[in-house]
Amino acid sequence: MPDFLTETRAGYDALVAEYVDLFMDDLETNPFDRSALGLFADLVPPGRVLEVGCGPGRVTSWLHRRGLDVSGVDLSPGMLAHARATFPDLVFTEGDMRSLDLPDASLSGLVAWYSIIHIPAEFLPGVLAEFRRVLAPGGLLMVAFQAGDEILRVRDIDFRRLDPAVIAGLLAEAGFAPVAQGIREPRESEKVPQAWQLVRAGQAVLG
Repeated sequence: MPDFLTETRAGYDALVAEYVDLFMDDLETNPFDRSALGLFADLVPPGRVLEVGCGPGRVTSWLHRRGLDVSGVDLSPGMLAHARATFPDLVFTEGDMRSLDLPDASLSGLVAWYSIIHIPAEFLPGVLAEFRRVLAPGGLLMVAFQAGDEILRVRDIDFRRLDPAVIAGLLAEAGFAPVAQGIREPRESEKVPQAWQLVRAGQAVLG
């Protein structure tokens, strides 16, 4: 396992209680994120959905309450333990987004909600290609991230702020066509704008 994954896993294992206190109920007070995830829930085709980088399961559970057949995968055993204890009716597995343990074209939707921010730039094309591999044609992918170009290191975890134009280009190269995107100004303790992109699996239309 590359050093960045080992550090990220250990960092999140050490942060479970603090992360839960800060973010577990965040969707209840964040209409912007609820709207973005609601758009995904409304548009995703019928079928299996996966949240990659699910952490303690807050987004997975929210999507489940919207009626989706959704499960979660995460790198951190500590986060997964909390997710399983809090949402025992949902399935959470340990895994690496660079190589998902799923057949080709087996998902109708995939959500990476602030999880690709831990992936170094040289690995991002491979991660997005993996997302495309597991999505059926016409399936939806939603990615969310902090907008910018800095790397912020907190508790031995690298948080990469990403350029929305760069991410859009990488998604197109991976075989996704754009559906919708959004950028909002920072709220409360946030330092930078927040972005999300919704794309459909299939040949991107160029020009």
